[in-house]
Amino acid sequence: MSSRFRVLAAALCLLASRVDAQSGRAAQPQIDSAPLLRDLFALAADSMEGRRIGTPGGARARMYLTARLKQIGVPPLRDSLAVPFKTAGRGGADIAGTNLIGVVRGTREPERYIVLSAHYDHVGVRTNQIYPGADDNASGTSAVLAIAAWLKAHPPAHSVIIALFDGEESGLLGAKAFVAAPPIPAERIIANVNLDMVGRNEKGELWAAGGMPNPSLRSLIAATMTTAAVKLRPGHDSGGGHEDWTNQSDQGAFNAKGIPWVYFGVEDHPDYHKPTDFPNRIDPSFFFRSASTVADFVRRLDAAPPARSAP
Repeated sequence: MSSRFRVLAAALCLLASRVDAQSGRAAQPQIDSAPLLRDLFALAADSMEGRRIGTPGGARARMYLTARLKQIGVPPLRDSLAVPFKTAGRGGADIAGTNLIGVVRGTREPERYIVLSAHYDHVGVRTNQIYPGADDNASGTSAVLAIAAWLKAHPPAHSVIIALFDGEESGLLGAKAFVAAPPIPAERIIANVNLDMVGRNEKGELWAAGGMPNPSLRSLIAATMTTAAVKLRPGHDSGGGHEDWTNQSDQGAFNAKGIPWVYFGVEDHPDYHKPTDFPNRIDPSFFFRSASTVADFVRRLDAAPPARSAP
C-alpha cells in the first residue's frame, strides 16, 4: 500500500468523526480504515493471480483471508472456517471451491442470524494478463472483514455469519452451495446483506438493492439513507429504468430460497472485469464511507430485525 494511502487511511476516521459532530447527524460505526485498505491491496496483488476459483491464486487469497479472520477473532460457524463444496459449473464439469464461514455470536438471540457476505474470487488470468479485481470484489471482501472487526468490538444482539463466498464469477456457486445445505436452519436467517463492488464511484453513489422485493427491509434502507456518509440510493431491484441486480451477485441464491436480502454495490465503471481494475483506482474516501454505511445498516438490522414468516 502506497504512503499516500497509508496517510489517507489514518486521516479518514478522524475526518468522519468531525463531519458527524459538525453536521449533528448520528455517528457512523467507526470501522478501522487502515486494515480496510491493506486487505484490499493484498487481495488485489499480482501474487493472487486474479483469485479464480480452483486456482493457486484463489488458494492464496483463501489462506490470507483465513489468517485475517483468525486475527480479528472470528471463529468458525461449525468445525472449520473453510467449507469445501463441489458443484457442476456452467459447462457441466465439476468445479471445486471453498467458502469461508465464520460467526460473530449474538448476545441476546444467538440462534437468529444475519448473513454478511461478499465473494472473494475473481476471474483470474486471461491471455497472460492478471485481472486483479480490486473493486470486484476485493473491496466487498475487505469491507466485510472491517465490519466483522467492528462487530467483534460491538457485539450484536443476533449472530452475524461472516460468509466469504468462492465461485461467484462462475455462477454464484459458493452462495448456492451455502443455501442448498445451510449450516443453520434456513428459517433462522433474518436476512442476507451482500457486498459486491463498493470501492469507487464518480458520482459518490452507493446503491442499496432489495427494498422492493423485501418490503420488510425498506424502512431500514430508508433510515440508513438519512445518515449515510455516501449518496445511498435505493433501487436496481425492480426495473424502474434501472438494471435489476437481484441475480447479479450472491444475494440471488438467497432470493431463490425466499430469504430476504439487501445488496450494496456501485454501477459498473470502465475497469469492471478488466485487467485495469487496480487497487490504486479505488477511491479510499468513498470506500471507507461505503463500508461505514453498510456497517450502519447492519447495526440497524440487528437492532430492529423484521419478522420472517415460517416457510
